[in-house]
Amino acid sequence: MTRKRIQIKKIDNISSRQVTFSKRRKGLFKKAQELSTLCDADIALIVFSATSKLFEYASSSMHQVIERHDRYSAIHRLDRPSIELQIESDSNNILRKKVEDKTRELRQMNGEDLQGLTLQELQKLEEHLKRSLTNVSKDAKFMQEISTFKRKGVELMEENQRLKQVPSLIHAHSYRQSSESILSNSSNLPEDGGSNTSLKLGLP
Repeated sequence: MTRKRIQIKKIDNISSRQVTFSKRRKGLFKKAQELSTLCDADIALIVFSATSKLFEYASSSMHQVIERHDRYSAIHRLDRPSIELQIESDSNNILRKKVEDKTRELRQMNGEDLQGLTLQELQKLEEHLKRSLTNVSKDAKFMQEISTFKRKGVELMEENQRLKQVPSLIHAHSYRQSSESILSNSSNLPEDGGSNTSLKLGLP
């Protein structure tokens, strides 16, 4: 008959909790002692109960085990920058490899370093060049269209400025015609002040 599995959760009853703590603490220390003896392990256990009572076990010396733990922690902290440097070095190597690959690819697109390429790699390079030429042609077409639009824009601005000046030219022309008409009419007047009648005196 198998034992009923106990659900691992906090025991609410204080008396049952203290009994369970005592039993399991003794079992834990016994297992630690067996592990130390069987495997020549250096073990230290520190346990505080709910009532803040200290229980401890050390296979050799608690002080020596704690000192050993502190030395290990210090060495581990010193090793951490080395790990970060290693990660940074790996990242630099990856970036360097990418730069080398792109540089070699560019040289191959210029017709250099083609020795040793397989037929499949040459076909792939050819397809890449075709796509690049197509993109260049599209870019050139776009640039030409942009240049045309800019030229038309300049022409429209010049035409707009010219149309803005037309009313002032018409006004100036009308004013000049009016002035000439007035001057022409005034020149036809007699020089004696504009009277064409003469005074005739006769004897009766």
